[in-house]
Amino acid sequence: MCVSKRIMVVGFTCLLNLCQTNPAIAQQSDQVAERVLGPQWKQLSRHAGMIFAGTVLTNAAKNAAKSSAGDQAALRTIPTVQITLRVDHAISGVESGQILTIHEWAGSSSISMHRPMRSGQHILIFLYPPSRLGLTSPVGGLLGQIALDPSGATVSRRERDTGEITRVSIVQLERAIRSAREE
Repeated sequence: MCVSKRIMVVGFTCLLNLCQTNPAIAQQSDQVAERVLGPQWKQLSRHAGMIFAGTVLTNAAKNAAKSSAGDQAALRTIPTVQITLRVDHAISGVESGQILTIHEWAGSSSISMHRPMRSGQHILIFLYPPSRLGLTSPVGGLLGQIALDPSGATVSRRERDTGEITRVSIVQLERAIRSAREE
């Protein structure tokens, strides 16, 4: 491991230990996460099998999803939406730099609840663990798919009451998410 990565790991470990020993820091992290992710952010975090900030590479309708040989016949008739993403910042269940193709049943009610994804878009996404057929979808539909700024490093939300814009980095959210998942 290179020196800069070691320093980052040591720094993150120290910060994580500080959050665990200082409840005020952990509580502040929770409040920030709730402000930008919504009141169900802990449930999203706990139910997700994969959580990451990534870049949408492709988004297309397909007739079948990838699966084991035994399930292939069943999948030939299942219309799916295939979305290919690059993992820019791994939080749970994936690795940074990984190219991930997810398959979602095109008839699922969550498809209509998605924000449209376009190539080049940066998102923070909470995905259910893949099913036996290899299908998945964002946890909570719209709630599990959060648009990021053009750099892919920040979530921005406009406060309804004040109109003020709150910006939170993926790194800040990662701390809260890992805490909620007890990682």
